[in-house]
Amino acid sequence: MAAQNITSVKQLAETPNLSSIPSNYTNPTDETKASEPGDSIPIVDLSLLKSDNADRRAKAIHDLDKACQEWGFFMVANHGIAEELMRGMIEVSAEFFNLSEEEKPEFQPANVLSGIRYGTSFNTATDHIFCWRDFLKLFVHPHFNSPAKPHSFRGVLMEYSERIRGVVSTLLKGVSESLGIEETEMEKALELSSSLQIFAANYYPRCPNPDMTLGMPPHSDHGLFTLLIQNQVGGLQIQHKGTWFNVNPPPNSILVNTGDHLEIFSNGKYKSVLHRAVVNNEKTRISIAIANGPSPEAVVRPARQLLQGGRAAAYVPMKYKDYLFGQQSNNINDKSFLKTLEVQK
Repeated sequence: MAAQNITSVKQLAETPNLSSIPSNYTNPTDETKASEPGDSIPIVDLSLLKSDNADRRAKAIHDLDKACQEWGFFMVANHGIAEELMRGMIEVSAEFFNLSEEEKPEFQPANVLSGIRYGTSFNTATDHIFCWRDFLKLFVHPHFNSPAKPHSFRGVLMEYSERIRGVVSTLLKGVSESLGIEETEMEKALELSSSLQIFAANYYPRCPNPDMTLGMPPHSDHGLFTLLIQNQVGGLQIQHKGTWFNVNPPPNSILVNTGDHLEIFSNGKYKSVLHRAVVNNEKTRISIAIANGPSPEAVVRPARQLLQGGRAAAYVPMKYKDYLFGQQSNNINDKSFLKTLEVQK
């Protein structure tokens, strides 16, 4: 389907008297019902990870290690990012989606590594069934990109993405300690001084048939950690021990999920989490996800310290930007691209 023939979901949802979704959005094979988590979703206290008190820091590292192993998902408490900044990031993202189509960048379904990419679904060049979602993706580190409009977007994005990098840096220091790896070794192996950070604003409008489509199908994220906030409209579901659970975070919380490259680097000790987005027929959901990965040029492999004592590598090496291009250029399908890197036993 040619890019110029594709309509944004926002435009589609605003069609007068829309009572049913087009057939190319119908996803009848996916059951969207989910449970409320019986176990509490793990919480990692960032202030304890920064603590000078050895016992408090040790507890926080234990909590982080357990969350990455057992859930691949957690909430960050005491992250230090102002609620006003988080709310502002969501508000300017809403302003972007409310611009006229003429004021937005053109759809770019083919160039998945473009620094500024506005689109719909996941990748309309390859999608067979479309997702009920519009998106804005921006590469914000090591090179910063921002749309020209709205005018306030750039300043808010620059501050927010920088603060998120600070949170991720603290989390990765905790991870290196929990894995028994020197912090400098991790920084060197993943070339973290030039880490790739990708901002994604997701727009999920009201849907007349929310049980017949998905905002995003089940998938895992590339990179190390993805940090997410939303406009207090639910829709995120994660898979834990084979069961789908709704995630209903309290206000001002940041959700974190482990990515494929943390799974590779930890040699499978930590698992990237499967998650999906469902939609509703009452309110528009906006989420802001920032994927934080190694350098685009880093060849990611299991940490050498984890391969001592005869332990074999569970994944083959691959340059991060090649992985990103391969994953984003294909149909999104669970952890199918990561599986191509698994060493066959």
